[in-house]
Amino acid sequence: MNPKIRFAKPKDVLSIMQLIQELAVYENEPNAVDIDEDYLKKYGFGDHQAFKCLVAENETGEILGMALFYNRFSTWKGLTIHLEDLIVKQKNRKKGIGKALFEALIKHAKAENINRLEWVVLDWNTDAIAFYESYGAKVFQEWRTVQMGKETIQKF
Repeated sequence: MNPKIRFAKPKDVLSIMQLIQELAVYENEPNAVDIDEDYLKKYGFGDHQAFKCLVAENETGEILGMALFYNRFSTWKGLTIHLEDLIVKQKNRKKGIGKALFEALIKHAKAENINRLEWVVLDWNTDAIAFYESYGAKVFQEWRTVQMGKETIQKF
């Protein structure tokens, strides 16, 4: 399959939201998604864009997958892109769509003079780990992801 890769548009929000939900189910967190389409529109396509998103679509315009990412800054490496989600619809996996999205993201990073791409991968997702390592990415076993949720922030 040779999908068309492009930057997402506001009209893609429903498809993006469906992919986010599918990923939550895949990662055994089906009730963890707190955002909705309006939130995505506001922060992805509003005045203060918090993220960018590449989508893969077929010849009929159906969205098959996405790579959602945002810019960060590393005090060690400088300009960094954080890949939040790389997801392809279950029925379209193993057809080169994830590869096309990931390679488009790498090309975007190169064009933007980004010094590092980084992301988090679940330790049980061995297919994803092997995929990323095939591109020369290093998976750090000694680093831990730390988060503080909205409720904890609000209690402060």
